[in-house]
Amino acid sequence: MNTILRKSILGVAGLAFTGGVFAGPIAAHADAPATTAKPVTAVQADKPDMGKLIPHGVQGAQSKITLNDEQTANAKAIIAATKKAGLPERAAVISIATSLQESKLENLGHLGDANDHDSLGLFQQRPSSGWGTPEQITNPEYATLAFEKGLKQIDGWQDMPLTKAAQTVQVSAYPDAYAQWEQQAADLVAQHWNS
Repeated sequence: MNTILRKSILGVAGLAFTGGVFAGPIAAHADAPATTAKPVTAVQADKPDMGKLIPHGVQGAQSKITLNDEQTANAKAIIAATKKAGLPERAAVISIATSLQESKLENLGHLGDANDHDSLGLFQQRPSSGWGTPEQITNPEYATLAFEKGLKQIDGWQDMPLTKAAQTVQVSAYPDAYAQWEQQAADLVAQHWNS
């Protein structure tokens, strides 16, 4: 009987202690004014999600160049045209990476003997292949919209690795070369999409 009584007393004491622990702090702060919790946000919440910009991760070794003001302006023009077309950030990444490969984001005119046939502009599009007139394809907005029109015609382009999507539009002699610019293109889109 001594053991049963002892267990009962300890049980009651335990309940009293537990009740005090759980009820005490709540009751003690019942009269305290409520505080409003501030939402936790990322430092760069206004930047696009890198997971959406590079959904497959970068493919292979990456290249990077330092851009001058003209090249940066051309990257911004590609982003603006992508927005105008109503396409997501991923389309801008593919477009900028393509332009980095084709022209290093320089709006190239005719290069004489160094020209690849009649290729011009940011995307090295050819008037003879139906991309537009020389004036049109050296206009960054027009050239981007023409490239992205081709991109939109590819079923599932959003889910393709960058180099496959770019190559399907461009039909380059170097189909894997676009992949090396994916990180820099994504960084440019992240930096300028909302600016």
